[in-house]
Amino acid sequence: MSAARPLTTLRTIAVVAAFPLLLSACGYGSDAADDDKRTEVAAGAEKLSADEVKIGYFPNLTHATALVGVQEGLLQKELGGTRIRTSTFNAGPSEIEALNAGSIDIGWIGPSPAINGYTKSGGRNLRIISGSASGGVKLVVDPDKIKSLDDVKGKKIATPQLGNTQDVAFLNWIAEKGWKVDAQSGKGDVSVVRTDNKITPDAYKSGSIDGAWVPEPTASKLVAEGAKVLLDEADLWPDKKFVITNIIVRQEFLKEHPDVVEAVLRGSVRTNEWINANPEKAKVSANAALEEESGKALPAEVIDPAWKSITFLDDPLAATLNTEAEHAVKAGLLKKPDLKDIYDLGPLNKVLAAEGKEQVDDAGLGAGQPGN
Repeated sequence: MSAARPLTTLRTIAVVAAFPLLLSACGYGSDAADDDKRTEVAAGAEKLSADEVKIGYFPNLTHATALVGVQEGLLQKELGGTRIRTSTFNAGPSEIEALNAGSIDIGWIGPSPAINGYTKSGGRNLRIISGSASGGVKLVVDPDKIKSLDDVKGKKIATPQLGNTQDVAFLNWIAEKGWKVDAQSGKGDVSVVRTDNKITPDAYKSGSIDGAWVPEPTASKLVAEGAKVLLDEADLWPDKKFVITNIIVRQEFLKEHPDVVEAVLRGSVRTNEWINANPEKAKVSANAALEEESGKALPAEVIDPAWKSITFLDDPLAATLNTEAEHAVKAGLLKKPDLKDIYDLGPLNKVLAAEGKEQVDDAGLGAGQPGN
């Protein structure tokens, strides 16, 4: 999850100025969606209540449920004759804009843009309906300059973007160390350098940063350049799990086409099951999808360690979303948000029950009955 290109960064800063305590979003590269593409449906397959469902996701490993689900036909299988139309995004704001405009119906997205989209619309436009992935975020550093966690003080550490999920996590970690940093400028006991994930490896090689608190595969790209993992963020969370990717839906689409939403969720659940049962095949599939979507596959020295650090699961880990929002409030980057009703896990729990799986909890932030 990285920042977008400079134009998007400026736009995000402008939004923060206008709505001062709005979290930024996460993504790689530009904020524009790629051209839509449609999946093939089986001849004679029966349609659900909609002719098609428009889904969005990032060409990122943390969105591998969508990458693999589309690549292997696991999502389309559950939808029968209702065709999937996919769009890929590289930054959270553009995906939220697409959702609000009806350009997509369902999306895979990180926690910060989900919170942003929900709070900015007054809770009217989206719901989180499932989890997708946990983990995959690390503090990686120059081993010649930083040998212990205490050595981070006084150093220049990159995060993807002001207020994005990793930026908030790093600011919270700094505060818990008892160090002081101005959240907006990044100046203080540690220099927090907001850097697009696409250029972070070059910044590391040039010596302009001493390390980075970043998601995969950026962390493993830095390790391939000689950095070392000093801290895995998972170690800071209960059970070593925290939300990195959720599934969201337009509330209107959920109300009008609950059967389609359930089919997508069933496909997601079965895709995660397949990924966890076939990790090597799934890794190859995800990399093939990345190559198709972005034009470049990840080399083995990057994808192998990156893949191992991500957990694919259906539980949205709702309590950790609330904690991440609290960290942003503590850092001064977000006014205390009202997240009541941000989740509607009724459709997911219906699918999980039918699959004989344990149901999941919304941490008291649920919308009540499915589709409400």
